[in-house]
Amino acid sequence: MEMEELKHDFIPYGQQWIEEDDIEAVVRVLRSDYLTTGPTIEDFEKKFAECVGSKYAVAISNGTAALHAACYAAGIGQGDEVITTPITFAASANCILYCGGKPIFADIDPITYNIDPEDIRKKITSKTKAIIPVHYTGQPCDMDKIHKIAKEHNLIVIEDAAHALGAEYKGKKVGSISDMTTFSFHPVKHITTGEGGMITTNDEELYQKLLLFRTHGISRDIDLLENKNEGPWYYEQLELGYNYRITDIQCALGISQLKKLDDFVNKRIEIAEKYNEEFKAIEEIIVPYQASYGKSSYHLYVIQLKLDKLTIGRKEIFDTLRENGIGVNVHYIPVYYFPYYKQLGYKKGICSKAEKLYESIITLPLFPKMSKEDVKYVISTVCKVINQYKK
Repeated sequence: MEMEELKHDFIPYGQQWIEEDDIEAVVRVLRSDYLTTGPTIEDFEKKFAECVGSKYAVAISNGTAALHAACYAAGIGQGDEVITTPITFAASANCILYCGGKPIFADIDPITYNIDPEDIRKKITSKTKAIIPVHYTGQPCDMDKIHKIAKEHNLIVIEDAAHALGAEYKGKKVGSISDMTTFSFHPVKHITTGEGGMITTNDEELYQKLLLFRTHGISRDIDLLENKNEGPWYYEQLELGYNYRITDIQCALGISQLKKLDDFVNKRIEIAEKYNEEFKAIEEIIVPYQASYGKSSYHLYVIQLKLDKLTIGRKEIFDTLRENGIGVNVHYIPVYYFPYYKQLGYKKGICSKAEKLYESIITLPLFPKMSKEDVKYVISTVCKVINQYKK
């Protein structure tokens, strides 16, 4: 289905933007005394907490480790149920399994594509311990409704904000609102450290648990030790933690990237608004809806195809766009569709709205480094492909 008249270099759906100042920041650490467990990590944490308005921030090896650590700190254990969305990367549910808990999938709001608070309410049982709302594509979930439910049932709220650094909910920065919030610094995210993550919280007890979990459960803090008189070399393992440390090298890159966050987010919004302007007139496409209570930081731009108005299916549209240099993707396959989850007893039909959405969505390229020509090419190619195959 190649359209020969369209020629362009391949445009991925997401990509980092590394400049000379980022490289220089990393080189300075490489020439310093500390490559890991040094002062740059704490500096990154402090600057990140200031950026999102939280009291504490814990830098960690990746976004999945951040979710795992948050579930651990929340006390998720054997038999506990945690409610999350199926329209997410597998880590949002896997982190529950890591701690011995059971993921319970609540359906989505078919307009925002975020988890539906009313379905969360329906899925609560006596075993429910926490809720993990995912700010899909960068648009905040309806956190007031979720917090109300959590308060009624004494549940912990862990926001998965891997998509939502720089986003706001009712004027508050995502990262400052719930018990804990997790972030990812994978190269396609708003800022990158190569691999890396962060957990923010306003609760000192949770903060201390996260620090301990990140480093094998080992501490040198004399206030925490059973034996306080052994000597200055002494440490104790207090919990079964992991080596989820991040390096000073990565954090140096993170600090440099964080300075550019506002600019990166504004560029993403600008591109998304251009897409909206061009695609809203196309009858065969549904553009992303933005709820009035939030400001999206647009990690992803996801269109929904009206397949009943097209002569071919989503796969054929996807393949044609790829053949013409558009690095489209699909976010996401419902988590419980995967063979591993089937082995655990999950079946199709749990979340009908999420399943229906999955059948018709395509993610278009969106990242700050896109040129105006890239954006124009994406728009013109999508328009031509849709026009060619509309009924």
